[in-house]
Amino acid sequence: MLALTALTLSHFRSHLRAELRLDGRPVAIHGNNGAGKTNILEAVSLFSPGRGLRRASAADMARQPEALGWKLRGELRAPSQTYEIETWSEGGNARQVRIDSKSASQVALGQVARVVWLIPAMDRLWIEGAEGRRRFLDRIALSFEPSHAEASLAYEKAMRERNRLLKEQVRDAAWYRVLEDRMASAGHRIHAARGQAVELLQLAQAEAETAFPAAELELIQSEGSMPSTEDDFKAALGESRFRDLAAGRSLVGPHRSDLIGTYRAKGIPARDCSTGEQKALLVSLILANARALAQREGAPPILLLDEVAAHLDAARRAALYDEICALGTQAWMTGTGPELFAELGGRAQVLEVSDSGGTSEVLQK
Repeated sequence: MLALTALTLSHFRSHLRAELRLDGRPVAIHGNNGAGKTNILEAVSLFSPGRGLRRASAADMARQPEALGWKLRGELRAPSQTYEIETWSEGGNARQVRIDSKSASQVALGQVARVVWLIPAMDRLWIEGAEGRRRFLDRIALSFEPSHAEASLAYEKAMRERNRLLKEQVRDAAWYRVLEDRMASAGHRIHAARGQAVELLQLAQAEAETAFPAAELELIQSEGSMPSTEDDFKAALGESRFRDLAAGRSLVGPHRSDLIGTYRAKGIPARDCSTGEQKALLVSLILANARALAQREGAPPILLLDEVAAHLDAARRAALYDEICALGTQAWMTGTGPELFAELGGRAQVLEVSDSGGTSEVLQK
């Protein structure tokens, strides 16, 4: 099992200090809007690589008005061993990580912990821009392949430098070849990881007995198709250089990909589904991600489900909680009132979060 058995928040967002002891069961967090519930989920999300579920800067996570910096400490129980993890930021600087008292990279976090989330900002995933869908798929790909983060960073850096040359109308091919080599190498890895993630999600949905609708997924390019090999991608970048010079940016690569979803049973594009159906499709994909990870890694990931119950009727809520418990995952869920978690009964730990003069207080029941 993968679970946090202890979590301490210090000067993080609205929490001056909070210490939680956990036993691996799902965690139901309730309280008024603005009390600091989502801040706890954000803290847990930082036990994985990246900027967390809000994609905030380290400086923005510091408790105000002190702005002293913040620190999180957790005890993570994994299938093979237990890890002590610390992550923090001082003075708004980039966050740092220690695993078992040794300095570590964020990529190392992805190798010991898998954290997957669904937040209200994702509710418009199917009807907004492709960037959000790429980010959604990249988080899933990262859960399967921690090195996906390194490939993404390498690709973005090389593309920024190439775009700068394009905007400055530099025409020396030698300058471009070096950057295009890097883009081709990292971009091919990104596309392969995304493709694998889509396949694993499709398989996990097909094999499951679930109350949530399956989503048919397709990874497409905004123009043409993504080259199938690293060498083909390198050649495509070279061939596109004249067109890219006119546009002032790179027009070929995984940054032009999009994830298309279809409600499988109805054959309706996800973008045309009702709000409730779109939410149910997202829940289905998150659960499929968890099932696929459980099969591959021997344990499901930690799930973060912010306000997930608000858009589900009682029957769907009960079905979601049953699936979470059957998976054996430590799911952290938020809602405004305890009645939203009634169907869980004693299968979950309960936290009540309240606000006292701008400081969050956590009561562990």
